[in-house]
Amino acid sequence: MAKYGEGDKRWIVEDRPDGANVHNWHWAETDCLEWSRNLLCKLLNNLKVLDGEGNLFIKINKVEKVEGEAYVNVRKGKIIPGYELNVVLSWQGEAKDSEGNSLLKVDGSVEIPYISDENADEDPEIRVTVKDEGPIGKTLKDAMFSKGKPVVEEKVRVYVESMAKGGPAKEELESKKVEKKGKPVVGMSVKNEGSVATVVEKKEVKKEGFKSISLTEKFSCRAKDLFEILMDENRWKGFTQSNARIGKEVGGEFSIFDGSVTGKNVELQEGKLIVQQWRFGNWPDGIVSKVRITFDEPEPGVTIVKVMHTDIPEEDRYGNATVVENTERGWRDLILNKIRAVFGFGI
Repeated sequence: MAKYGEGDKRWIVEDRPDGANVHNWHWAETDCLEWSRNLLCKLLNNLKVLDGEGNLFIKINKVEKVEGEAYVNVRKGKIIPGYELNVVLSWQGEAKDSEGNSLLKVDGSVEIPYISDENADEDPEIRVTVKDEGPIGKTLKDAMFSKGKPVVEEKVRVYVESMAKGGPAKEELESKKVEKKGKPVVGMSVKNEGSVATVVEKKEVKKEGFKSISLTEKFSCRAKDLFEILMDENRWKGFTQSNARIGKEVGGEFSIFDGSVTGKNVELQEGKLIVQQWRFGNWPDGIVSKVRITFDEPEPGVTIVKVMHTDIPEEDRYGNATVVENTERGWRDLILNKIRAVFGFGI
């Protein structure tokens, strides 16, 4: 794999003489660091956290520092954001007595050490410090953490979602979509009826943006044993070392890997077939994939398992384009190989 900024000749199409990047076939990279700095300042500067609750007044003054890197890659219309940022904010707090007299004013800082596309589905770590560590200063610091943390997290999520949509490259992408709308549709025909032109569109419906994976593995066990393991929540807990809940009937729902994957049973044939709907928590809303697992026992004690996982989105809700790769790796390393190792089903 090429280093960032160097490119990889295996994936680069030779430049056209006219310099056009047709359909964004080439990698089009946009530096987003300054854009990120401006957006975070807009989101976090002069932000009230407490306005008199418990006689405490706290606000975030401004973004003092945004360091790191941020960029968006676009190829064939697909957005792939990348960012690793360290952000420091300044904040100010004041405590008053019941009559409105000021007891203490303090200054402090908030550090968000790691905002990254790798952790886009997680809330970032937030550190709060204050210059005055006395009793009142500590009270203001604790209030800033408890009340300010969710406020900062919400603004960071806005930034993450904006990067997933393309950041500063979004406007360029949207303008290209508008241009495409004005062009004839492939397969469109025009019929002239008198002075009126009737447009007849012929569109072939394709499910774009989704992929499938297929796996075949051999196990040293009976087919019914493997079927039972995959339908038993206690055994799931054992070989994944995570919480699991599995309904054993058709229509029954399941939740595995601490709730990261949820779904329901569509078809069950003991020792022969499992068909389920699967959904990962970090997928875009409304997307459900299909898993079909077949068990074949060509000879007693030897079982061949085939997994077909279809309708997997190419990107998660945050724009990360490693969903298919991660799903295939998960099936191999976290499920099939774990079952083989934990239950002694190796060939």
